[in-house]
Amino acid sequence: MANDDFQIRDIDPSLHNEDLAPLPPGKRSWGWFEIFNVWSNDIQSLFGYTLAATLFISYGLSGWAVLAGIVLAGFIVMGLVQLTGKPSVKYGIPFPVMARSSMGVRGANFPAVVRGIVAIFWYGVQTYFASTAVALLLNALLDSPADAGTFLGMTAIGWVSYCLVCAFQVLLFVRGMEWITRFLNWAGPLVYVVMIALMLIIWYQAGPSLLNELGSIFAGSGEYAAGPVAAFFAVVGTMVAYFAAVVINYGDFARFVKNEQQMTKGNLLGLPVSLAIFSLIALVITAGTVVVFGETLTNPTDIVARVDSLTLTIIAALTFFAATVGINLVANFIPPAYDIANLAPSRISARTGGFITAAIAFFIGALWVAFISEVGIAAFVDTLGAILAPLYGIIVADYYLVRKQQLDLQDLFSAREQGAYYFDGGWNRKALIAFAVASVFSVASVWVPAVSQLHGYAWLLGALMGAVLHYLLMRNAPVLQASPRQS
Repeated sequence: MANDDFQIRDIDPSLHNEDLAPLPPGKRSWGWFEIFNVWSNDIQSLFGYTLAATLFISYGLSGWAVLAGIVLAGFIVMGLVQLTGKPSVKYGIPFPVMARSSMGVRGANFPAVVRGIVAIFWYGVQTYFASTAVALLLNALLDSPADAGTFLGMTAIGWVSYCLVCAFQVLLFVRGMEWITRFLNWAGPLVYVVMIALMLIIWYQAGPSLLNELGSIFAGSGEYAAGPVAAFFAVVGTMVAYFAAVVINYGDFARFVKNEQQMTKGNLLGLPVSLAIFSLIALVITAGTVVVFGETLTNPTDIVARVDSLTLTIIAALTFFAATVGINLVANFIPPAYDIANLAPSRISARTGGFITAAIAFFIGALWVAFISEVGIAAFVDTLGAILAPLYGIIVADYYLVRKQQLDLQDLFSAREQGAYYFDGGWNRKALIAFAVASVFSVASVWVPAVSQLHGYAWLLGALMGAVLHYLLMRNAPVLQASPRQS
């Protein structure tokens, strides 16, 4: 496609602004390294580490089985984002615009709002986790007492740290994508250096006993009611669900990539390869905490706080903070900013959407430690993934099976009744039906006892059901013919 093909000729202000407009190839600067760092920062965030460490000790599986499940999840997520990233690389459009082809030019507000709500929720939680790294640093420098009083689960230092992180993220967002990209590009690799250093320190302090503890973890306890096969796929499903929020709106990042080959290389190195390395490091460190500290610690800031090294504490706190903030901005701040802007493009810019996101997320993160975390990390991840799963299936099935990979860019920004994506008043009721049925099932698999054994597969089943239902309802829709310049 030539640059002229990305120009919208008849602009409807209710569907278009500069943030949502197609991005021509000449304005894209991302290569494989930027995509790699998106995933590296996501994996290396404090929440990502805690989840990986928890999976090694929660399902009674051998360490090798858990590691295999995590890597398999990496390959699955890679395949999933290849599907959602390809159309955005081709047409240069973000997720809210992509959703118009399946949900309608007005109906796309629905998945945008759902995705935005989930992203804001994640944003608040990740902000809290990033603040624990800042609190670790301040406590070490100020020598604050560990038993200080708390309010809503956080000490005064914790609240100061939380507010600092909130302000820093907004300031970085205001600076724009170029600054965020630079931030990611140095934060991702540096976290690996710190994690390896922490692993070596723990290994040194644990001594030969570490090998015995690792042997115990790799042997597994076998304590999982549904059996080892179900436990394995529960690990896979939970890891896939962890990435669900990024998977569905991956086009928000893919639109900045120069070409599909660069995207694929970045996805391969950033997902299965990076997941395998990081999970092994997390396993060794988790096993070492049992030997060195007499208890299993799954939050890196708790581990660093126990290691008697001010230098390591400072370096680790800064890098964990950077990694968590980096992915938080890319995965949980920018998407809802676009999603909110999509509700009223003529009045709300992505920047304004970002301010709204930050304001709501502030209260969510503040309540995480006091109330929300009580549901458990796995249930929390599975529930958010189950809500988003059918939307992913609908959007992918629509683009590849219904539209045959052909979109009309002009109609994506048009509210004409004759437009290809106008449907019924701008809403595709068939897609809404598919979402309603599939989401009820996927969320029920997490919380309803009769089908609770499927909770590890909630995302995969929800996405598959959404895709099948949408295709069956839309299989007779007309297909656009590719023009010579679009093919």
